[in-house]
Formats: sequence, C-alpha cells, structure tokens
Amino acid sequence: MTDSTLSRFDAAEYLDSPAARADYVSAALETGDMPFILDAINVIARAEGMTRVADAASVGMTSLYKTLQPGGNPEFETILRVLAAVGVRLAALPADADPDENDKAALVAGLPLP
Repeated sequence: MTDSTLSRFDAAEYLDSPAARADYVSAALETGDMPFILDAINVIARAEGMTRVADAASVGMTSLYKTLQPGGNPEFETILRVLAAVGVRLAALPADADPDENDKAALVAGLPLP
C-alpha cells in the first residue's frame, strides 16, 4: 500500500481579485457568524499578502495576526482598513428586500453583483 499525501486546501490561493475577495467576505457576512466572518477576512488578507495588508492598513504585522486570529476582537476601524487594503469595501443593503432589490441597490452603490 502506498502513502498518499494530500495538500491542504487554502481558499486564499483562489481569491486573486478584489471581486473574488468581496464575494467571499459577502458570503461570510450573510452567515452572521462572527468567527467565520473574521476567518474570511483573514483568508482575504492572506490572499493579498499579510505584509502588504499590514503596511497598507497601517497596522503592525503582529497586531494584524492577533486581530485576525480566532478569538480576535478587532475594532471596526481596523476591519475597514484591512478590507480597504485588499480592495474591498462594505455597503449596507436592506435586510428585508428580495434579492432582486438588493442587486439593484448594489448596482446603484457600484458594487459587483453575485
């Protein structure tokens, strides 16, 4: 019998554009699960490169890693700076609108559609 080695899946390897990163974070935000949302932001930061994100967000590397680790409790301003560093911005859409209405709101806001 032969030993097989599988490589570990890393979503960061596939998030190669701001649009892909925005979609990834949007999907996480829809869950409302804070640890999952924080992990998604960690993944997109790794996709961009943690050193570049830390520099662009004016956050130290150690601080960035601590902020995005499980159990981290980042300030909202830090999250916004990290998202901006990876080419993503947040926008609010009505929670009770049907998906078509949310798509129209996204178009008005200049956001990509899912």
